[in-house]
Amino acid sequence: MSIALVRNPGDGPRFRYYKSVIEQVVTSAETHGAVTVMRLTVGRGDAPPLHAHSREDESWVVLAGRVRFWVGSASLAECDVRDAEPGAYVYGPRLVPHTFQAITPTAEVLVINNPGAIEGYFHSIGPADARSDAEHVDILGRYGVVLHDAPPPPA
Repeated sequence: MSIALVRNPGDGPRFRYYKSVIEQVVTSAETHGAVTVMRLTVGRGDAPPLHAHSREDESWVVLAGRVRFWVGSASLAECDVRDAEPGAYVYGPRLVPHTFQAITPTAEVLVINNPGAIEGYFHSIGPADARSDAEHVDILGRYGVVLHDAPPPPA
């Protein structure tokens, strides 16, 4: 892509990831690998396990609702816990364990990964009625992601 991109909410293609529908705001291909951005709506029970990325930094922009973030340790009990409200920006550098969870019934979040190759993981999992991250450690490993602890219990 050699021009700027403007993509309004709802204009990006949608795909299923577990029981969620994610809007692909911008793809890695559209940015020559620099970034991928996804818009997702998460519920209280949709939290990923505590994990770390070895290949990309991850950022979140909370668009609606409130989201709790656990960061900084391989154990949920030892993580720093912070709440983010609409408009908040959260940065998670590579190699730093993290997870997040909606603490309102739902929350809308932009997830930004630099560089953008991790989007392939989300697309490869596809739809399922329940999360089963532990069953996909081989796929996660191909994208440089390591699981450290279980997801937080629903808020």
